[in-house]
Amino acid sequence: MLSYQHIYHAGNLADVQKHALLARMLAYLTQKDKPLSYMETHAGRGLYQLDAAEAVKTGEAAAGINRLLDGAMLDVDHPLAEAITRTRSAAGGYAYPGSPLIAAHLLRAEDSLHFAELHPRENAALREALWPHGLGRRVHVHQQDGFELAQSLAPPTPRRGLMLIDPSYEVKRDYAQIPGHIAKLHRKWNVGVIALWYPILTDGTHKPMLTALAAQNLPGALRHEVRFPPAREGHRMVGSGMFIVNAPYGTADEAQRLTRLFAKLG
Repeated sequence: MLSYQHIYHAGNLADVQKHALLARMLAYLTQKDKPLSYMETHAGRGLYQLDAAEAVKTGEAAAGINRLLDGAMLDVDHPLAEAITRTRSAAGGYAYPGSPLIAAHLLRAEDSLHFAELHPRENAALREALWPHGLGRRVHVHQQDGFELAQSLAPPTPRRGLMLIDPSYEVKRDYAQIPGHIAKLHRKWNVGVIALWYPILTDGTHKPMLTALAAQNLPGALRHEVRFPPAREGHRMVGSGMFIVNAPYGTADEAQRLTRLFAKLG
């Protein structure tokens, strides 16, 4: 069983980039009066408490979302701010929504949500976090390999929609296999928005994956990266990236806004 626990990293600068882009895309997609499908391959527990010992120990949330909120650097009308406000109204002032809860807050009753989380404890926590949002009706939690679920659902019903691929990359073969997964998904679901998060590492482990993705010439492809100092001495992650197929209108503008924000953060 994989050992990664996102509670140590929830609300960090990588989450800020990933969740801001995700929230903005979902906000745009829900402007049309048509239902959509939302899917995640590696969902996690969905809800995190940033005053938990694990989060305080690393200080990553303090340098990430807490710094933005304390410095009023996240616009109050940003959809991510909306999701955080709703989460904290229900779960307390230190609560932070993972991507499943962001989606649950921003999507509508007619939309369909599917989450894959293989770890039994994280899966149970995810079900609990999502229960108020209609678990068993529009919200479906699967204890299944995320890539297997993605291929089995594509193309989803409704066909409009977005899939977030956000692995921990503990399994190193993910880097080599992800371009093939995305190419196959796009062939089956050519209208789908497919968003991949990846870490930017000092040793360049992520680079061949990006080269392979670029070689596929996928439509509407947008690649956005931000850089930040390592969380601690010796930490290999020095940035965060998103690769998005069929990027919705306005995503590039949000990416540019985030680039300016991270430059301000230094």
